[in-house]
Amino acid sequence: MTSLSERTSSMKLGTVTEEFDHAASAYDRLVAANPGYHRDLRVSARRLALTEAGRGLSVLDLGCGTGASTAALLHAAPRARILGVDSSQGMLEAARAKRWPEEVRFRYASAQDLTPAWVEEHLGGPADAVFAAYLIRNVPDPDTFLSAVGSVLRPGGRLVLHEYSVADSVPAGWVWSAVCWGVVIPAGRALTGRSDLFRYLWRSVREFDGREGLLDRMRRSGLDMVRSAPLPGWQYGITHTFTGRRPPGSAGKAGAAGGGRV
Repeated sequence: MTSLSERTSSMKLGTVTEEFDHAASAYDRLVAANPGYHRDLRVSARRLALTEAGRGLSVLDLGCGTGASTAALLHAAPRARILGVDSSQGMLEAARAKRWPEEVRFRYASAQDLTPAWVEEHLGGPADAVFAAYLIRNVPDPDTFLSAVGSVLRPGGRLVLHEYSVADSVPAGWVWSAVCWGVVIPAGRALTGRSDLFRYLWRSVREFDGREGLLDRMRRSGLDMVRSAPLPGWQYGITHTFTGRRPPGSAGKAGAAGGGRV
């Protein structure tokens, strides 16, 4: 019998992207059922602490999905150049269908594309900041992902991970399971016709790093000024902002990244 962890890992290697493609047309309606979803993304985007409303800065929005995280970045830094990146064509089509200022663009990228050369080609140089909402939990190798982020950030550039993490809190795990099985999975099945993606969401969060584990992972990747902060409302203790910085003068590390945002 296949274990939960094996099924989760298997989806991260490809199936999860197909599920995001399938769910793309209904995704905005699904997240609208969570009254804190967009508010929390805006809080995490503000925690990038971009100065002068982002004037002259370039920001990568990794795992941008249908553009909810992109909108949060635009709210926090309306003068920044923002490049949304995702490996789901369906999600990108939904994002591109919305109205955006000319400073916002979207690109398809799969795991191997997040390299300094790719960012030089599409962003014109290293990113001043990277925002990744609900992404690191979905990549096959989080350590490689963090190394890749370090390689495309300018020295002194900041990273924000906006992510679920419940492993360090038994009550948070109970709340997460109750919400998934009582609301998220039934609603996802009703709107998309199947529940694989939403069952995966539940499993992937339950199996992901605890808060301290992810902070340690970020430090091991070479980031400094690593911290976490909670988000308010019913998701307190479930959803967190994780911040870090590529140290000034660092050489960076090469790597690759994947996609996802559930």
